[in-house]
Amino acid sequence: MTFAYNADCMEAMQAMPDKAFDLAVIDPPYGGGGVICGCRASAPDFGGWFDRYEIKATRTGGGYAEKYGKSIEHWDVAPPPEYFKELFRVSKNQIIWGGNYFELPATRCFLVWRKLTISEGFTMAMCEYAWTSFNDNAKWIELAPQGKRGEQRFHPTQKPVELYRWILHHYAKPGDRILDTHLGSGSSRIAAHDLGFDFVGYEIDKDYFDAQEKRFAAYTAQGSLFTEETPGGISYWSML
Repeated sequence: MTFAYNADCMEAMQAMPDKAFDLAVIDPPYGGGGVICGCRASAPDFGGWFDRYEIKATRTGGGYAEKYGKSIEHWDVAPPPEYFKELFRVSKNQIIWGGNYFELPATRCFLVWRKLTISEGFTMAMCEYAWTSFNDNAKWIELAPQGKRGEQRFHPTQKPVELYRWILHHYAKPGDRILDTHLGSGSSRIAAHDLGFDFVGYEIDKDYFDAQEKRFAAYTAQGSLFTEETPGGISYWSML
């Protein structure tokens, strides 16, 4: 079963018991709304050598920034350290997109998503990075950022459902409970539904929450047989 709530994830997590979820898969804002990113080294440890890296994490993307820049400022604020403390308390493992913007422990199991349709000269990043808590080898996946042809898009940082199916296939086990504190477009929820995982997602923005509810309802109502081929040659089969 999958559940989605239009609620503040911090308030929700504070009411949860320890290790309530097996895996948290999240894509939090990293601060394009004007917050200084918390990824710089401290002066006492490095004598101020890295002070020049204390920069604002701003959105790029040319037309993307022009189209969405003002509309995302109210929510594009990096979560505080207290958020990560709660996230690590309520989940056994974590996968955090944009983890390079936050003060997280060292990991060797980072994920890199190569966006197939983004050229080197384009203003949008060619790839994205995810931090994980797993003691495993780094992995690479190549997918188009816009998802399948005709897939509905309404969120400026929307990720394809196939990306989340790949993540859950590699890092979740049968019976795991999945948490997404920043549900956004609901792609993670659809992937969890397809693969039969119990899932809970939170989205604080009412407009995005309503849009993903509509998207999920339409998706689950259509009823279809899908096959997804992963880069490793493994197929997923699921009757909706």
